[in-house]
Amino acid sequence: MGMKKDLLLVLTIESVVIGVVLGFVIRPFNPTNDTISLIGFPGEIFMQIVEMMILPLIISSVISALAQVRARDARRIGIVTIIYYMTTTFLSTFTGIILVSSIHPGDPELIDALGEGTLENTALSTLDTFLDQIRNMFPENIIQASFQQVQTEYMPMKPVRVRINGTYNITEVVHKQTLTYTNEMNVLGLIVFCSGFGVILSILGDQARLMINFFIVLDAIIMRWISALMWCYPIGILSLVCKNIVDIDNLTETAQALAMYVVTVICGLMIHSLLTLPLLYFLVTKKSPFAFMTGLLQALATAFGTASSGATLPVTFRALEENLKIDRRVTRFVLPLGATITMDGTALYEAVAVIFIAQLHNINLSIYDLFTISITTTVASIGSGSVPAGLDTIVIVLTTVGLPAKDLSLLLTVDWLLDRIRTSVNVLGDGFGAGIIHHLTKSSLLEADANDLIRQIREDINILNNPHLAISASAPVSHHSVDNTVRGQPPAIPLQDMKRTISTASADRPVHFSKSARASFAPILDDERESLLAKPTAKSDIHIV
Repeated sequence: MGMKKDLLLVLTIESVVIGVVLGFVIRPFNPTNDTISLIGFPGEIFMQIVEMMILPLIISSVISALAQVRARDARRIGIVTIIYYMTTTFLSTFTGIILVSSIHPGDPELIDALGEGTLENTALSTLDTFLDQIRNMFPENIIQASFQQVQTEYMPMKPVRVRINGTYNITEVVHKQTLTYTNEMNVLGLIVFCSGFGVILSILGDQARLMINFFIVLDAIIMRWISALMWCYPIGILSLVCKNIVDIDNLTETAQALAMYVVTVICGLMIHSLLTLPLLYFLVTKKSPFAFMTGLLQALATAFGTASSGATLPVTFRALEENLKIDRRVTRFVLPLGATITMDGTALYEAVAVIFIAQLHNINLSIYDLFTISITTTVASIGSGSVPAGLDTIVIVLTTVGLPAKDLSLLLTVDWLLDRIRTSVNVLGDGFGAGIIHHLTKSSLLEADANDLIRQIREDINILNNPHLAISASAPVSHHSVDNTVRGQPPAIPLQDMKRTISTASADRPVHFSKSARASFAPILDDERESLLAKPTAKSDIHIV
């Protein structure tokens, strides 16, 4: 298994490198549009297959994760997750603003070299974007949310003629605000619905055992399917990278003109990913962040190749759970939410792009303008999508601070590279977030596991002491049966003492273990983690203190 994972990691990294090399080799031959389409066709099919799996993956992973934790633990995980994501997004925006203001890559003379842009300002505001996210959190139709989401649009109405000095000589176009549906999956709404569904299942406990087991098995099926599809990732990534490089117009000229802009963005992303995030992880966990990053290499390479946090989601699951041993109940909630609302790299990129446009037009921004940019880019980047997107959110930020948006189209030439790097930073931020949240909630999850283990052992002892109960028992015999030692290893607590202590417990007389006894449960819980995750968590009158 280890050799297979290493081979897949090597193939993924090689596919990125080979795709870049092939792209630059093919460019001088000026391939036709049909040739370019054929080059990108495997990648197109690959992305469609991956996006097909996102919906069942999100539904099964979020519900199965929250159904296996206590309601109070789910609430704590959710609160810590939101705080972490908002903090890192704001820090990345702040880093970008400081860097672009210091380096000052924008030069008004670049407009002559690059030419005029073609994009137009939008009537949308940051408030519209924020309200759209709130609307999408609570979809009116959960089926529709699987393929559409709400978006505010301003439709031009009949022109209005304005009377000045007795004559009608100015015509204004009036825009009317309307709510429309775009053909994009409403991931945020699905996560909110599935989170509530999973928490209710957890509260119901044994009453919902059948439904909980259904989603646990569904999650296992989806992940097994995705594990097989992962061997297609290298081919799809190679095709996507090669096609994008071949399809770029005027690459050399534009790259030279925008060199300082590209360097500024990349430096900001590197500072955030190699300094800010690792430092935050180290301060919270006191563990090596770079060893943690090593376990995420395949996910980072996949993010660079696909430029999609959603397409990278299955790889990130696997890297965190198998390589870094992060609790599945944490990853299955944190990562889908992170792929939707946390866009550290995108927020930094947007802040740099907005200030770069201002510098191109020799516009001096005040402290208030910079503060407005930091807030609007943070809000606009949240929920900007887990699939490759354009520069729509930057247009909104430019319009909000009164800057011209037409020259933003000039940045599209280098966006293919920056999009991939910032997606990798987004995935890295999600990974560090899962690691931090796992560290902060590990003790409460371990306590829940211990209570569940003791409850199962107590049920097994009752069945052993009363054989006739085995026939009428509603639940199957636990994997933690007292006669079944953990993988052939004797339990840390003497078996007879454990039997005696648990069998004498009652609702009025809960069991209390010392810290040393509690520590002795750790090897059992670690070794039996997978089997514990296959069972719903139930409240117990047996407490470990």
